[in-house]
Parts: sequence; structure tokens; C-alpha cells
Amino acid sequence: MDAPAPAPAQPAVKATEETVLTIRHWTQQLLSFRCTRSAAFRFTPGHYTRLGLGEADKRVWRPYSLTSAPDDDFLEFIAIRVPGGEFSQRLGELKVGDAIGVDKAAYGFLTVNQLAPGKQLWMLSSGTGLGPFMSILRDPAVWRDFERLILVHSVREAAELAWREEITALGTTMPATFEGARASLDYLPIVTREPGATALSDRIPLLLADGRLEAVAGCTLSLADSRLMVCGNPELARSLREHLGARGYATNRRGVPGQMAFEKYW
Repeated sequence: MDAPAPAPAQPAVKATEETVLTIRHWTQQLLSFRCTRSAAFRFTPGHYTRLGLGEADKRVWRPYSLTSAPDDDFLEFIAIRVPGGEFSQRLGELKVGDAIGVDKAAYGFLTVNQLAPGKQLWMLSSGTGLGPFMSILRDPAVWRDFERLILVHSVREAAELAWREEITALGTTMPATFEGARASLDYLPIVTREPGATALSDRIPLLLADGRLEAVAGCTLSLADSRLMVCGNPELARSLREHLGARGYATNRRGVPGQMAFEKYW
């Protein structure tokens, strides 16, 4: 009689079970939250990971950028609830103390090490595309590597300008706290659907194309000195890739650092 076939090997667990620590609702649809962090989890500012909500055997997974600093003892994320979305429904029910799955690995190409050395770092974002730039700005290394940091965040309504006060404060606290931090920070919020809410109200590609963004920042784009990172909706990424490409900017190619980087998980 043949011996029974061995049981199939169980797939390796690729996620850790974490606990939601805090939840902050910026609007009815926009929220940020923190969860516990496995001691083994590592990431580079700008990376994303996959989050899982729901019962362990029916968990729904989606990619989200990390907004926390690489040395924080927690993980933080920002998310928008999409009506009818399977993951969004679970987000709406999320409570402090709930379990959340976190992929053991982090991914992505929106990291400073994808860029050639430069003097100014432009971070262009829309909506929750702000997320990875919060992680980058919370990392002392970027304040040592650049002379100017320029964060542009475009939203529809002013209430969606998450972490507005903290971003403004970073310009003072980071250089004062970390030895060697030399960069200055320019924060340029853009609200497109509330006239007068911010100095700028047009979409980022238009503001860049007609020179207004550079004028307000007081900084002219230079292929030699300016590095650009983009995270937001697909139309923003497409428009800026075309515009910047026409100006001679390129992404990392075969290990050769570029002058611009884009988030690719969307």
C-alpha cells in the first residue's frame, strides 16, 4: 500500500498582525491612522506597503504609502474612503484596538536614493499623494542632503490639507533638532475649489507650465540642481511626466540616478 501523500506545504505568512492605535478624521472621507509596528519591519521614506482589513481568512488588501518616520515605533498611513469600495467600507468601520494586517515588506521607487544629488527637492502631490512626502520630511537625512525642500500639496477643499500645521512647524523644528540639517522648507498648499483659500488655486501642471509655481516658490527649476518627486492621481503624474520630460528631466534608468521620481503603485 502506498504511503499517503504528504500534506501540501502551507504558504509562508507574509504579513504581521498589528493593532490600530489612533485614528484622525480630517473630513468625512479622509482619515489617517497609526498602528503598532513589528520590530522587524523596515522601510525607506517614500515606500508603501500593503494593508489588510477584515477577518483573517477574508481580508481585503490595498497598498498605502507610509507617512511615519523610518525610526518611529509605530506605522502611520493616510487614506481616502471611496464610495462603494470594499476596502473603504472596512476603513469606515475601523476603530482603535482593531486588528490590521501589514505586509512584512515595503515597496516603491519614490525614494530620494532614486535621484541624482541636487540642491532643491520639489515634492509635488495631490490628495493622499501627500503621504510619502510626510515620511520623507520626517526623516532628518533629507534635511541634510538638500538646501531647499519645496512641498506642493493640491486638494479640492481646505479641510483636506492634512498635517498643515505640522508641515509648517517642521521648517523650524527639524533644523533646530538635528545636527547638520541645513535645508529650508517652502510649503505651498493649493485649494482648487474654494476661491481665496490659498494663494494658488489652479492645478499643479498648469502652475508649473506657466511659471507661477516657480515664481511663488522663489526658485527656478534647474536640470543641474532641481530634483522632483511626484505622487498623486494618474492625470497629475502623466501631465508632469510629459512636461518635465520635455524639459530634459529623466527617471532612474538602469541604476543611473535621475532628476525625477514617480509613485507607480496607483
